[in-house]
Amino acid sequence: MAYTSILVETRGQVGLVTLNRPQSLNALNHALMRELMDALEAFDKNDAVGAMVITGNDKAFAAGADIKEMADESALEMTRNDHVAVFGRIRTIRKPVIAAVSGWALGGGCELALSCDMILASDSAKFGLPEITLGVIPGAGGTQRLVRVVGKATAMEVILNDRKLNAQEALHFGLVNRVVPVSEYLNEALKLAEEIAARAPLAVRAAKRAINHSYESFLKDGLDEEKQIFYNLFGTEDQKEGMKAFVEKRKPKWTGK
Repeated sequence: MAYTSILVETRGQVGLVTLNRPQSLNALNHALMRELMDALEAFDKNDAVGAMVITGNDKAFAAGADIKEMADESALEMTRNDHVAVFGRIRTIRKPVIAAVSGWALGGGCELALSCDMILASDSAKFGLPEITLGVIPGAGGTQRLVRVVGKATAMEVILNDRKLNAQEALHFGLVNRVVPVSEYLNEALKLAEEIAARAPLAVRAAKRAINHSYESFLKDGLDEEKQIFYNLFGTEDQKEGMKAFVEKRKPKWTGK
């Protein structure tokens, strides 16, 4: 299959997907997300592939969702179009998925990394959920998954006050598995994926399923509520102002309406 927003290759028993919109710091538009999930699902069905790696480039894993695509949509349109649904498809992948993150992982990019089974970061990685600066909240799992990893207090600061976590902070809080130099982060992620892919396939998939069952026992209800709150905020004047200001590269003027 020909892709326009990602690069896909196989390295041994590892399927590698590279987000490839460098001109926009790999902003996650609908086309990219559909292609990404299609590629992961194809690898999941391929018996020659035992694990997968998602990466971006040294400057950015993904700097968020493509704001221009959603800025003018209403709450009803957001709910009807259900843009977040494609993120949920990653939860159906049976084989392990590792995020190899360097540079910015913000907003939807951070949520994509959080959706993966493991994260290997370069020492330049920075994680954040800045949706509050746009007059909305994270809508693809950020409010639910981050608190489970870093705890309530830190999640509150990240989400309510746009705090960024650098690579060492992310390691300290357990957000990432390890931190390595920029020159090595992708190779280390591929090495980890290859080691896992070489293990008993049925046992690996069963273990992932069991771990996720424990992790997600009460997660689905929270994800559903988060998504609806996110969509509802598209009915506010602050959302329109926040995203318009982002596109126009100026400071927003909040009215609380």
